[in-house]
Amino acid sequence: MKKLVLLGLLVAFSFTSFAQRDANEWYINVGLNAINSLGSQNPLYKPSDWSFQFPIAAAVEFNWSETFAIEQSITFNGFNTDNRIDSRFNNLSKDYNYLSFDTHVKYYFGRHILPNADWIDFYANAGFGFFHIDETNVSANFGGGVLVWLNASRTFGLRAQTIGKFAFNHPESGFDNNHFQYHLQAVFKL
Repeated sequence: MKKLVLLGLLVAFSFTSFAQRDANEWYINVGLNAINSLGSQNPLYKPSDWSFQFPIAAAVEFNWSETFAIEQSITFNGFNTDNRIDSRFNNLSKDYNYLSFDTHVKYYFGRHILPNADWIDFYANAGFGFFHIDETNVSANFGGGVLVWLNASRTFGLRAQTIGKFAFNHPESGFDNNHFQYHLQAVFKL
């Protein structure tokens, strides 16, 4: 019952939301990412053990309305022999590269929390991803983030985001399994 009430509130807010961004705007995001593939359901589990090897992330975002956007991203990272992947794979025998392509729909809801703050945006995102470590897998992605604008014209900002990636082929996927991914990126309006 609580889930239905929360879903109803989310739908109601999406129809009555305040203007946050202009429609038909493009943004590019460039920055860093880290991967938590330690086999825990806790997204903040052992940050010192997260993978941070060649951690490049980039994305293009299009706002089709004042509160909704679609984003396509690409991320690179890797695991070295000192990293752990899930609780099953310790002391890897070789280095592994990480590559992912993710498509997300984003819902900006910051005006509901801070209606007079034009310098900050909060959002939730959901979508699908394609990622590769040792094999290839597809994931359902859910997450959210915060975007802080650094100028009054809202053309440059910084964002931090967390995404939970849930692999479709989870039981037989080996290294290519469920994991969390974190981003810290600069945002530029095109």
